[in-house]
Amino acid sequence: MTDLNKKREPNGLALLPIIIFLVVYLGSGIYYEYINPPEGGMGFYVMSVVVAFMIAMTVAFLQNRELSFDQKIHACAQGIGDDNITIMLFIFLLAGAFSGIASESGGAASTANMLLNVVPGNFAIPGLFIIACIISMAMGTSCGTISVIAPIAVNVAAGAGLNLPFCIATVVGGAMFGDNLSFISDTTIAATKTQGVEMKDKFRANFRIALPAAIATLILITIICMQGDATSLEHFDFSFIQAIPYFAVLIAALCGINVFIVLGGGVILCFLAGLITGSLTMSTAFSSMGSGTTGMFETMVVAILVAALGALMKEFGGFEYLLKAIRKAFKSKKGGEFGIGILTSVMDVATANNTVAIVMAGPIAREVSQEYDIDPARTASLMDIFSCVWQGIIPYGAQLLIAAGLAGIGSITIIPFLFYPGFLLVAVIVSIITGFGSKVKAK
Repeated sequence: MTDLNKKREPNGLALLPIIIFLVVYLGSGIYYEYINPPEGGMGFYVMSVVVAFMIAMTVAFLQNRELSFDQKIHACAQGIGDDNITIMLFIFLLAGAFSGIASESGGAASTANMLLNVVPGNFAIPGLFIIACIISMAMGTSCGTISVIAPIAVNVAAGAGLNLPFCIATVVGGAMFGDNLSFISDTTIAATKTQGVEMKDKFRANFRIALPAAIATLILITIICMQGDATSLEHFDFSFIQAIPYFAVLIAALCGINVFIVLGGGVILCFLAGLITGSLTMSTAFSSMGSGTTGMFETMVVAILVAALGALMKEFGGFEYLLKAIRKAFKSKKGGEFGIGILTSVMDVATANNTVAIVMAGPIAREVSQEYDIDPARTASLMDIFSCVWQGIIPYGAQLLIAAGLAGIGSITIIPFLFYPGFLLVAVIVSIITGFGSKVKAK
């Protein structure tokens, strides 16, 4: 019987399943996005990522006749049963419940409107960037933030005579900043759990890179706005009680409180705020939590399939082959960090989903991290940042497609104003070259 635990020789063919996945998923996305687009649909979301992974899994099971079918199932079970995968799945469920009830209660819109009321008219666009940053950090989702803030940005642009693509791009940038740093973001959950690190350590590593990029973005946006005419903003209605859960979740997360407590407390606060203000009833509260968790099912299934597929590829020698290639291309720790960034970037551009990209790159990145003695929190940070950069730029990603759809403009028109992803890419490259933030000391 073949030993599942023995060290495997490098085997490039073991990577065939992931190549098949990329060809099927990316190929169908390009076909339905640019060649034969469906009416009213998003081309890159015609082919379910789950179906594409199932095809890849089938290819994996047909490989390596040295192992029996039962042995391959056992290898998959070991990958799926990893402690970090289990924790990640539970957090995804709780994050879905919070996202669902928080959106239904109207707290995000109230929080944004409350902040807009204190923003000076000539600071409207920089204000939208800051608001999007705050809302996204509290919600843990860039798509959710864009869905809430983009319609407000459209109204602000129309009422104040501002450049609409500029306003929408500013919201997207702020949403990506918060999503990248949020303790309850699915990308943060995936990055930290695949590397086995604490969220607070990954946050510290991220913050050192993301903050300079955000400051540079804010300065550039302000300079551009100062060159235009002064504007005025209307009064926006809001409920302070509905906004409380978001600020509470944000503060609790920044204080380093356990993510399960943060999310559970957020659900309870949203529930109470919704009942008090009348935005929720008992029935709508429970149904919104249910729809929120349902919305996470695909992400959870993908995490399970990737864990199983990764275990098979590792067992067949695929990870050893990649490590050998990275050792040949990159001879230093900095090279290893660039390797992690390139790997995650390719996965994100190919899948148009930053969470999926991180889950796919995670196991390989962990091997690279150990090989080059890279701090695991640094590895988690690099994966999250590089996926954030490309997810915030690609015109076929959910973020830009949602923003463009809500604004009634083409996603391509937003790209020239996406300053934050550009500054973030520069910041992370500078960080790797200089070594700034490469050591993350847990407290």
